[in-house]
Amino acid sequence: MSKTAFLFPGQGSQTVGMGVDIASQSDAAAQVLADVDQALGEALSEMMAQGPAETLTLTQNAQPALFASSLAVLRALEAYTQTPAHQLADFVAGHSLGEYSAICAAGGLELQQTAKLLRLRGLSMQQAVPVGEGAMAALLGAEIEQTQGFLEKAQQTGLVQIANDNAPGQIVISGATSAVHQAMEIAKDAGLRRIVELPVSAPFHCDMMAPAADIMAQALAEATMKDTAIPVVCNVTVSAETQATSLRQNLISQVTGRVRWRETIEFLTVQGVTRFVELGTGKVLSGLVKRCVKDVEIISLETLEDIKTHF
Repeated sequence: MSKTAFLFPGQGSQTVGMGVDIASQSDAAAQVLADVDQALGEALSEMMAQGPAETLTLTQNAQPALFASSLAVLRALEAYTQTPAHQLADFVAGHSLGEYSAICAAGGLELQQTAKLLRLRGLSMQQAVPVGEGAMAALLGAEIEQTQGFLEKAQQTGLVQIANDNAPGQIVISGATSAVHQAMEIAKDAGLRRIVELPVSAPFHCDMMAPAADIMAQALAEATMKDTAIPVVCNVTVSAETQATSLRQNLISQVTGRVRWRETIEFLTVQGVTRFVELGTGKVLSGLVKRCVKDVEIISLETLEDIKTHF
């Protein structure tokens, strides 16, 4: 029997106007945005609706905003189908901050607590490295072993690591600005066709994020986490977890660890998943799934119309 995985997007998918349609169409979705506003003590939903884009893109805003958008779609889906998430999906997974959305969707974290954790995560990641000292770049057309070779040479300049293995031929590196630039030059000299420095304010998913990992370790230790109703496939381990202790540890490790998204999608396929459903803003993850595996159904849910079409 075919299985379904719900996928939750990460940073970079945010856009002004996110969440507006679904909140206007579904009371359950509107309640999510209201609850997130209350948790943060500010009108994040207004910023999501109206911008400005520069403010929404700030890490401390983008992270809870993307979570709010995803959970709004999920609650609208549950209301429309009159079915809880754990009966609609066999697995959940999220890209970076999306792992928090996935855990909340699976019943491991309460909504308002998740919003507060993501606000703290965004702030702590932003503050871990002074602006300008860290960078990230996408190496398009590169594979893991090849990239490791580039990084070994560049590491003589400073810290640089693989941050995201997103899909075949799509690897993101992260670290000290000088070392990232050096790795970009080495990749260019090796004939790599496309190298793009990313417009980010900090070097995510590398060891330079250790101060943020310490802050999140303390916050997650104090947070109430429960075992989940469905397995969460975690970014750093590519293992299906339901126990709160494992999920908590993986969220801490994830701050400095690699997002192993290509392997996550391959793992889910091996588990029998043939339907991947992206919930929230944009279609980034749908595009990555398409690059990772063939002959599967890929659905993006952002509006009530999307939900009615597919469920």
